[in-house]
Amino acid sequence: VSDLQEEGKNAINAPMNPSTVDIHPEDTLLEENEERTMIDPNSKEDPKFKELIKVLIDWINDVLVEERIIVKQLEEDLYDGQVLQKLLEKLADRKLNVAEVTQSEIGQKQKLQTVLEAVHDLLRPHGWTIKWNVDSIHGKNLISILHLLVALAMHFRAPIRLPEHVSVQVVVVRKREGLLQTTHVSEELTTTTECFDFISFSPKPERDAFDTLFDHAPDKLSVVKKSLITFVNKHLNKLNLEVTELETQFADGVYLVLLMGLLEDYFVPLHNFYLTPESFDQKVHNVSFAFELMQDGGLKKPKARPEDVVNLDLKSTLRVLYNLFTKYKNVE
Repeated sequence: VSDLQEEGKNAINAPMNPSTVDIHPEDTLLEENEERTMIDPNSKEDPKFKELIKVLIDWINDVLVEERIIVKQLEEDLYDGQVLQKLLEKLADRKLNVAEVTQSEIGQKQKLQTVLEAVHDLLRPHGWTIKWNVDSIHGKNLISILHLLVALAMHFRAPIRLPEHVSVQVVVVRKREGLLQTTHVSEELTTTTECFDFISFSPKPERDAFDTLFDHAPDKLSVVKKSLITFVNKHLNKLNLEVTELETQFADGVYLVLLMGLLEDYFVPLHNFYLTPESFDQKVHNVSFAFELMQDGGLKKPKARPEDVVNLDLKSTLRVLYNLFTKYKNVE
């Protein structure tokens, strides 16, 4: 009888809560005032949404190719924390203290907790809004997983191009007084890159001589590199250090910091930077610190981002070194 009464009540109230989305049986198993979100089926068919997922999957597979990990579906392959752990370890160049394989739900959530805490430690100082948590990732919430991956791709300057202005319609199912109520909200996954440097969303620097050099006179690039190598070695040799590859040997920031001390004739206390940096963040700290020393020496703030130098971007490294060369070329 109570089931019949409940069915009658729902029949009467159903027209008051229209829903254009098919709600799966598991989505009706909600406690009072609990809510669940799902992507509107129409949004899933949006070409830009599909492209976003494909780009992110391809990126993950490229990063993890040496681990022989192949991701095919984000919700099914990332929810337990295993792939996210490997991805973060590869991107941040650090090892996380977690169990390698965890089958139980408790173990998976513990691993996810450790991985996400490490992610938050990286992102929060840069002002990221955290739009995911252990429960949403483990619950295979695709929106949360996409927010997380987009944030990681942007933070680590992934060499990919995300589609602009990707938004999806999200259906929020909430249980109130025993009835399911649905509302629709728009969720923005990526924003515009117009007038912005892709990934970092920092203003694009004006084109300079190095843009022209790379685009129109690549044959002269070796001459410029040779001149800069001669310049830096003239000073680094005093510490019995020598540079042969500009792209790689300045990427951790150590030589940049030491070079500034030599050029300005002061000793840089070792506690101010990492002499043997191990993680991506430690390398970024070193390069950022070197940039501060340059500004203290009267140079303008470098146009390059510290992350670009760490990521072996030759043009950014050349810009930084050429600024030093311009000011200190006559320093003995």
